[in-house]
Amino acid sequence: MFVGKKAIIFDMDGTLIDSVGVWNTVDVQIINQFGSKKAPSEKEMGHERDQVTAANRSDPNPYMTYCEHLRVKYGCHIDAASIHSIRYEWAKNYLIHSIDYKPGAEQFIKALKQRGLILAIASATKKANLEIYRDLNENLKLKAPLEVYFSLIYGREDALRMKPDPYIYQRVIKELKVKPEETLVFEDSLIGIQAARAAGIETVAIYDQYADHEHEAIKALADHYIENYGQALKTLQKDWP
Repeated sequence: MFVGKKAIIFDMDGTLIDSVGVWNTVDVQIINQFGSKKAPSEKEMGHERDQVTAANRSDPNPYMTYCEHLRVKYGCHIDAASIHSIRYEWAKNYLIHSIDYKPGAEQFIKALKQRGLILAIASATKKANLEIYRDLNENLKLKAPLEVYFSLIYGREDALRMKPDPYIYQRVIKELKVKPEETLVFEDSLIGIQAARAAGIETVAIYDQYADHEHEAIKALADHYIENYGQALKTLQKDWP
């Protein structure tokens, strides 16, 4: 998996950190407070969000389009801009205090860095959220500060088109001056795996409970599959003692 690699690129939400559930919770809360129809389960909410944002990935702001989708489908009595603002206001406390690395992720990151690999983040998350993770989230700062371990941290505003379009991965490898075959991508979602594969980059899918609805498709498309970062660390130690 790691032989011949120079750079490792990580998705953020659901891949490096346990965070997807936060957005599912917030979206369900918004529907329950402002909508006139019943909200789906939190896992169904995440699936719906992925579908809508992927279908509108060429929009200037796919998440504003998603908020308009929530307004229309669930009969919300506030406009899309208000939904968009409230989502981030309600989520901020979670992002600062609750979000943490997935188990073993920080040890794996440190082991990669010790071997001289270049690390980068290519996320669909807003840069403002990535800045919260970098500057305000004590869980991440105490374990493995993002600015210490990652040479590039790219968010939604750095991509002309969202995943599954390969743009963000193509941009990162260009900036890092590495070839696709010298790179490995870690992703948790099907659209993320599709984006990396479209960029010609070898992929590792890591399990996330919120991607259960596309689990088999992810495993079939990814070049490698791991349940957790402990497994990834063992593979690294075998490939690169």
